[in-house]
Amino acid sequence: MNIRLEKMKQMQECERRKRVAEEKHKEWVQKKREEERREREQKLSKEMAEKATRELEKMQLQEKAEVKYKEWLKKKRAEEAEKKKKEKEKEKEREAELQKKKERSEKIFKEWLHNARSKPRPVLNGYGFPHRTSTGLYSYYTLLLL
Repeated sequence: MNIRLEKMKQMQECERRKRVAEEKHKEWVQKKREEERREREQKLSKEMAEKATRELEKMQLQEKAEVKYKEWLKKKRAEEAEKKKKEKEKEKEREAELQKKKERSEKIFKEWLHNARSKPRPVLNGYGFPHRTSTGLYSYYTLLLL
């Protein structure tokens, strides 16, 4: 009977060890799962933090670019306004110059007209016919033309 009892004790001890081992294994698996879950959560939170940081940097960069673009646009518009102003000034100068030329030419024309009226007019004699008589070579040609 002792042998049986010992065998029973051994079997019970073996089963107890098995249960303890299974419990320890379950605890280890549970700890491992918990650890993996924590690692995933940390990794996810780290990724989210990095993503938020990238988004923030992107927004800051975009704002900076927008400010630079507005400054560039303002500068470009000022340049365009200055260019238009210069073109208007040049156009005014051209118009003033044309007006001066026109006034000067009108003045010169009026002077010429005034002087032309007072000048004596040449006597109208036919070409090659001084005092209405034909001279030499032109007589034959002038007869043909008349």
